[in-house]
Amino acid sequence: MEVLQIKQRFGIIGNDPALDRAIDIARQVAPTDLSVFITGESGTGKEVFPQIIHHNSARKHGPYIAVNCGAIPEGTIDSELFGHEKGSFTGAQDTRKGYFEVVNGGTLFLDEVAELPLSTQVRLLRVLETGEFIRVGSSKVLKTDVRLVAATNMDVQQEIKKGKFREDLFYRLNTVPIVVPPLRERGNDILLLFRKFAADFAERYRMPPVKLTEDARQLMLTYEWPGNIRQLKNLTEQLSIIEREREINSEVLQGYLPDYKTVRLPALYQTDSRSGDTFNSEREILYKVLFDMKNDMNDLKKLVLEIMQKGSVGKDIEEDNAKIIRKLYGNIEEYEEEEPVINHHIKNLVPDKKTEHIVDTEEIVEESLSLEDKEIELIRKALEKNNGKRKYAARDLGISERTLYRKIKEYNIE
Repeated sequence: MEVLQIKQRFGIIGNDPALDRAIDIARQVAPTDLSVFITGESGTGKEVFPQIIHHNSARKHGPYIAVNCGAIPEGTIDSELFGHEKGSFTGAQDTRKGYFEVVNGGTLFLDEVAELPLSTQVRLLRVLETGEFIRVGSSKVLKTDVRLVAATNMDVQQEIKKGKFREDLFYRLNTVPIVVPPLRERGNDILLLFRKFAADFAERYRMPPVKLTEDARQLMLTYEWPGNIRQLKNLTEQLSIIEREREINSEVLQGYLPDYKTVRLPALYQTDSRSGDTFNSEREILYKVLFDMKNDMNDLKKLVLEIMQKGSVGKDIEEDNAKIIRKLYGNIEEYEEEEPVINHHIKNLVPDKKTEHIVDTEEIVEESLSLEDKEIELIRKALEKNNGKRKYAARDLGISERTLYRKIKEYNIE
């Protein structure tokens, strides 16, 4: 079954390449019995991928059960997954089969698997490696044949560092990883989903569908969508019911987005659960470098002063400058035809033989160091290099074309 057919069958809306890639991986891995680990933010629609895998596998006629591990109390999770014997604990009046026993020959989806207690993780690892498990209160080893698909919206690597998730279990689950992109990175898919939800709610409540003005559409595209598709669906339903006018402008829409920020620089530093070292989009790499540049200014001053004190000239100066540039730019690729922006400022700091008096280094270092100025300067140079072609400029900057378009509009760059 091709990606388009899968979208139609499971009601998936969108044309984002990252979404298509995730669907294609699910399609390719479905005929196998490999474990699949799905990651993505809450509300991105991770729950549809286990269904794609199950219905395109040889197990499609077997049972399929989805279990939300975060919704089951810690004291009963082992009983739910592996079953229990009569009298094994208070309230165990009968013998009960667990999900691994019930789903034998089918597919088991463990949502929010990172919420499992460590003791249950040990049991789960044994099932994955040997296909064996023991009911709570029993000593008899049982066998099962279950295809396991797991998902989480948490940063598993961080949970491993905190000692809350077993590293060996992660590698056993992560045989085939699938990453579901957040809504904010899916571009025009946002508007497609809005129209679909608006039409659905119009039919349900027997009213004309709501529509967006151009400024409202732009607001939709620039909003961060922390709740992803779930938030967009709820927002569309609210607009459909509450607003009398069927055409929604940006002023009305913003009233339903109280956390909307008109200026977001740098984008990755927000009050969410993501680590500062974790990037969910290529644009954040650029922002991280820009932010680190601000923190490295004191180091830059020290390095410049060292160069001036040594009185280095010629090749030594260029080597010292290159070290400073590498420190500031990290892994950002240098432009082939133009030297980095910072290099120009650093060269101005080095004493010239023909210069009669030394320029005040403090003033030069402090000049034009704001993050916005640096970002504007990088964008302009990239546009100049590529003759105004945004597609290639965005590629050089390591950001999406939509993000570049928003930045150009935000900073009024001509």
